[in-house]
Amino acid sequence: MFRTAIEELVAWKEEHNRKPLIVRGARQVGKTWLIRHFGRMYFDNVIEINFDQYPEKSSLFVRNITHSLQFIGIDSQQPIVPGKTLLFLDEIQSAPHILPILRYFYEECPDLHIVATGSLLDFVLEEHDFSMPVGRISYAYLGPMTFAEFLLALGEEGLHSLVHNSTEIPIPETLHIRLLECMKLYWIVGGMPAAVEAYVVTGDLRLVQQEHHSIVQTYQDDFAKYQRRVDTHLLRLLFKKIPTTLGQKVMYSKLHRDASHQKVSKHLQLLAMARLVHLVHHSDSNGLPLGAEVNLRDFKLLFLDIGLLSTMLQLPLHQLSDLDALIFVNNGVMAEQFVGQQLLYRHGFRVVPELYYWRRQAKSSSAELDYVIEHHNAVLPVEVKAGKSGSLKSLHWFVAHKGCSQALRCNTHQQTTEKIQTVVGERPVVYQLLSVPLYLTKG
Repeated sequence: MFRTAIEELVAWKEEHNRKPLIVRGARQVGKTWLIRHFGRMYFDNVIEINFDQYPEKSSLFVRNITHSLQFIGIDSQQPIVPGKTLLFLDEIQSAPHILPILRYFYEECPDLHIVATGSLLDFVLEEHDFSMPVGRISYAYLGPMTFAEFLLALGEEGLHSLVHNSTEIPIPETLHIRLLECMKLYWIVGGMPAAVEAYVVTGDLRLVQQEHHSIVQTYQDDFAKYQRRVDTHLLRLLFKKIPTTLGQKVMYSKLHRDASHQKVSKHLQLLAMARLVHLVHHSDSNGLPLGAEVNLRDFKLLFLDIGLLSTMLQLPLHQLSDLDALIFVNNGVMAEQFVGQQLLYRHGFRVVPELYYWRRQAKSSSAELDYVIEHHNAVLPVEVKAGKSGSLKSLHWFVAHKGCSQALRCNTHQQTTEKIQTVVGERPVVYQLLSVPLYLTKG
């Protein structure tokens, strides 16, 4: 399988002021595979230490970096040659005291390439009392496979090329239909590497869903690790409830009627810290950066992966042959999840994944946009439509009051560009509307 993060890892490898890199992400998104593959491709040898399996090996790391390198070399029975050896520290959250030591590797042995991977790392940073080496390490963030990566896994290099060069090459109708079918398949299989591999090898969607169930169970088994004082029963209830509330502003009472809002909020934050869900906050969107105008109490949720979502909603997806039937599941939440999942990592592997939406803050108003993103140093409103058409009233209002010159609509129609001229209240509104098929969403 190809992950575009490989290209960014290669760029990191050649950086002049390179720092140890910590790759963060939910469990089973492919962090370990990615670094192993990177190591095999670009280094003479890889020394891998998994602290989940061998926690005692954390004793190899001491403040004296010369001694650390000597101990690691003896233990691994491999030479450590800066510039040619990759030191891979897997599951580093199980050996948190090593994190501060990474600064000394950077300062005293800067030519050595070090990559660490971690899940639940946010909990480690919150629970342990040590000083992180700010400015001495860098972070990267890995999510599930994107739709473009999924196409490559299917062997659809031609379709991938069309998607990659979509602004330059008009897509013929017959290939547009094929891409919609591949997108539907992605909505069922998702981007978790184990599920993708199961489909590529067997073509059996029942085995895919078995992989999904296994992954979901792994997450639930992990809940006990989150914090010492956590209500694992509530955490499981929330985790199961969230898929049915996506696309809506979060109301704590709808997630759990009996638990206090404070308790529900705390446990929801735990799921977000584990990167099983992402909080998409409302932004007033008057300018950039969008994060400067967020309302922390107003947010909706984006699930980790659309394939896992399909399975958790208990949809008989292996029986669904009609694309429209799938798109309109839960009032179009599948389309909104798909677009959000593609936009979340649009800035690449080395940037914190963030996403915002907009909702008019008037009590009597229903105006809402699915997402707002930064595009070419401007605010770009994004409207997701299940199917080919729908009202653009919210988009018109937003453009009229925020002064945008462009807007993006994602639906199942072929790509078009049109000049919109309308009136909102007494305000004349003129803007450029780019409509793209859902599968071209990439920010």
